[in-house]
Amino acid sequence: MALDLSMPVLVVDDYKTMIRIIRNLLKQLGFEDIDDAADGTEALEKMKQRRYGLVISDWNMEPMTGYELLKQVRADSGLSKTPFIMVTAESKTENVIAAKKAGVNNYIVKPFNAQTLKGKIEAVFSD
Repeated sequence: MALDLSMPVLVVDDYKTMIRIIRNLLKQLGFEDIDDAADGTEALEKMKQRRYGLVISDWNMEPMTGYELLKQVRADSGLSKTPFIMVTAESKTENVIAAKKAGVNNYIVKPFNAQTLKGKIEAVFSD
């Protein structure tokens, strides 16, 4: 799957400042079509209405976490192939393993810069 800068990207985080930071990093990398959601529930609704080329989601959110969102996305036949990158402040090994088992495509630990994000996105689309 080739990296398409025109594809829609969904950024999911309950912290507005983090959404703004990720949105700005994505724009620096050339992405233009960026939506956001405040939690997993809102993200799932948006994903059912529009096909996203990539989801970048925070792990820790209420009421639906990024991990729960990932599991629901992978369980939905219409959404299961959506590339998914998890963002977290914790690099706990058990979280990384749980996310991998649930089908995450890549994992980013905060804080990160545009180059790190670019590398993680390119890795997802180079398979």
